[in-house]
Amino acid sequence: MNTVLIANRGEIALRVIRACRAAGVRSIAVYADADLLAPHVREADEAVRVASYLDIDAVVAAALETGADAIHPGYGFLSERAEFARAVEKAGLKLVGPSSEVMERMGRKDAAREIAVAAGVPVVPRGSGEDDDGAMRFPVLVKAAAGGGGKGMRIVREEAELEGAVAAAKREALSAFGDDTILVEKYVEHGRHIEVQVLADAHGNVVHLFERDCSTQRRHQKVLEEAPAPTISPEVRRTVTEASVALAAHVGYENAGTVEFLLDPEANGGTGEAYFLEMNTRLQVEHPVTESVVVVTSPQQRATGAPGTPVDLVRLQLLVAAGEPLPFTQEDLAVSGHSIEARVYAEDPFNGFLPQAGTATLVRWPERARVDAALESGQVVSTSYDPMLGKIIVHGPDRESARRALVAALDDTAILGVTTNTGFLRALAVSDEFRDATIDTAWLDHHTVPEPSRDLARLFAAWIQAMLVAEQDTGHPFRADGWRSGSDPAPTVVELDETLLVDRARGRVIDHTGEREVHQLLAERHVCVLTVDGRRERAVVNVQPHIVEAVHRGQRFVFERPDVFADHAVAAGDGTIVAPMPGTLLDIRVEAGQVVAEGDVLGAMEAMKMELSLKAPFAGTVTAVDAAPGDQVALGARLFLVEPDHPHEES
Repeated sequence: MNTVLIANRGEIALRVIRACRAAGVRSIAVYADADLLAPHVREADEAVRVASYLDIDAVVAAALETGADAIHPGYGFLSERAEFARAVEKAGLKLVGPSSEVMERMGRKDAAREIAVAAGVPVVPRGSGEDDDGAMRFPVLVKAAAGGGGKGMRIVREEAELEGAVAAAKREALSAFGDDTILVEKYVEHGRHIEVQVLADAHGNVVHLFERDCSTQRRHQKVLEEAPAPTISPEVRRTVTEASVALAAHVGYENAGTVEFLLDPEANGGTGEAYFLEMNTRLQVEHPVTESVVVVTSPQQRATGAPGTPVDLVRLQLLVAAGEPLPFTQEDLAVSGHSIEARVYAEDPFNGFLPQAGTATLVRWPERARVDAALESGQVVSTSYDPMLGKIIVHGPDRESARRALVAALDDTAILGVTTNTGFLRALAVSDEFRDATIDTAWLDHHTVPEPSRDLARLFAAWIQAMLVAEQDTGHPFRADGWRSGSDPAPTVVELDETLLVDRARGRVIDHTGEREVHQLLAERHVCVLTVDGRRERAVVNVQPHIVEAVHRGQRFVFERPDVFADHAVAAGDGTIVAPMPGTLLDIRVEAGQVVAEGDVLGAMEAMKMELSLKAPFAGTVTAVDAAPGDQVALGARLFLVEPDHPHEES
């Protein structure tokens, strides 16, 4: 294999490019117009424009035109589309993944379930089972047979909800996957999500690379992943790993894949039982945690206890696609330590997880962790693609060491200009529940992670603003790449969202909490390190003409500087409905002059796979409609105005 075209973008495209470079293979990137200046385009040996990453004909044509031998689909986009795999095969190219036939068979949950049964793999009991009196057992999970990502999925707790849930799941599945086939299965209330990484070559060799735990998820979307799974017994581990190998062998699987299981910890008298969920016929987003803990050992290393060699799953994918046999057996593989991965998304987790967009003015990834990301300072974050910006992966000799390393890495992560979930991830990583590995797949849907306090971030913002005021008073210019300290500045009054008195010379700041003892340890290139009441703290701060941004413990805080904006936020309750996120207006259901009731849906908008209804705040009359279906709207843009009803009192 000499040349690989990468049918993807972002961090996974960069990951494949690095693997190609290490293997001496030429890499070809494809890009849509919005990604002309993206890192993956710059890093590949060659790049070809396509109208869309989903355009099968264009992607295959680009591979043929550039002389590619194979196409790596990454994940998302076309990676699990059997139609795409067939087009690649028809063109005489090799897909770095399974055959179109296997992809089609395993890509449907209903077909995959029957194959799993035939291979002797335990499956989730059908929800159509009945009690002795003939009634269905609840709760059940209604889910789409095609696709994934939580679409077309509903939890039903009582019979009265079943018909509506099935109808809603069918509509969503048809829209997302073009197929409204639905499965009804037992719902495990406090289950854990366990998955096994498998690797198979074209010579009949199949191995597993142990398991991962992806239970920390929200609405079926993974948030934190780790390996090995911290809560399963040796018996369950043996069951899921052996079942995964048997399933891959039974279906004739080739290349990297993942077999997912639902662990019911309360089954079998509390010893637990694992059920097959589905097979992902591609590389997983969370593959780095497996790479971080699985090592290849020789007989001599095993005899002496010497460390093994870490696996490179993408390099192995290329090897298998080139027709080579796996370079190791199951006996050669072992687990070393513990690894955790955190997914960084452009979303506001403390405001309904609404998608975010804009320019990432300053990006600082941690140096003490593996980072798989394609986000750089100055890069535009769009709502056109998945909101994942990157992944932070840590490793330690045990789970607690890895957890602490993750907290430290998130502390060192700063993305300014766009709100992300990094502070949320940090708060989750320090929680007792994650520390004790008690978070199940439904935990985040029923528990609130506490929002970080603004107090320390405000103190940092005020401290740097006071420093800049002192430098301006002594004639020192502000430098965009850092700050130059002045000498013995006078106390400075700083107005942010409250008034603070900053006395740098005496090492104190007075805010609403009282007097704080503050000493500066470092202030350069936007990084500020202070001791606050004897505790060392770090933040990344950017003072701009109208706002001050500060990222502390991963959380981005924005403070308006007073008397700058001519237009202030509209007072709550005045009937103005603004865009709560940047995105696309899907439809308008009202017109000017129309009378509406409180809660009536006025329209809907979508961004980054999330659809949101816009509702009337009270009964009244729509007096303005300021956008049309299909419009791209900015965060805070006015969309509707509703005037309240003021009925005349009877005389």
